[in-house]
Amino acid sequence: MKKNVYKLFWPWQFEQEEQWLKQCSSRGMQLIDVGFMRYTFEMDNPEVYNYKVELLNYWPTHAESESYIRFVEETGAEMVGSMMRWVYFRKAKRLGAFDLFSDRESKIKHLNRVLALFVPLFVMELVLGLMNVSIPRTMNRVVGILALLVCALIGYGVYKILMKRSQLKKEHVIFE
Repeated sequence: MKKNVYKLFWPWQFEQEEQWLKQCSSRGMQLIDVGFMRYTFEMDNPEVYNYKVELLNYWPTHAESESYIRFVEETGAEMVGSMMRWVYFRKAKRLGAFDLFSDRESKIKHLNRVLALFVPLFVMELVLGLMNVSIPRTMNRVVGILALLVCALIGYGVYKILMKRSQLKKEHVIFE
């Protein structure tokens, strides 16, 4: 039996999303597809899977991404689905540990990819918001305020990612 669950995770919450998917798996809900705010589960045996979510450099259909996905699948993991450049992998817990990032440097590179996606959006929303707020028409001001609210939300996410990256860099220096 299939079941759709609608839930919102912000891109900077990918670790929380992974934990939530693992909890669903332990209750017998195995992820089989993803979409925008939609998770499709199949009610199955309660085998626990570890899930990992990663932002690729390119779309999953790009040759380099396909090669990377095959590499990950050779470790015993499987790609469950994708949402734009985000891919969802899972590996049965009984098959051993599962981590896409083997060291701090690879985690930092992943966070840099997420930042490279959201910093331009932050700047664009900021510019559009300020431009629209400065125009003396009510509708433009409303649009400008909405754009600035979106900018603030994206800014919060960028801040969270920057803090996480900063912590990883500090740990990297300490352990070197």
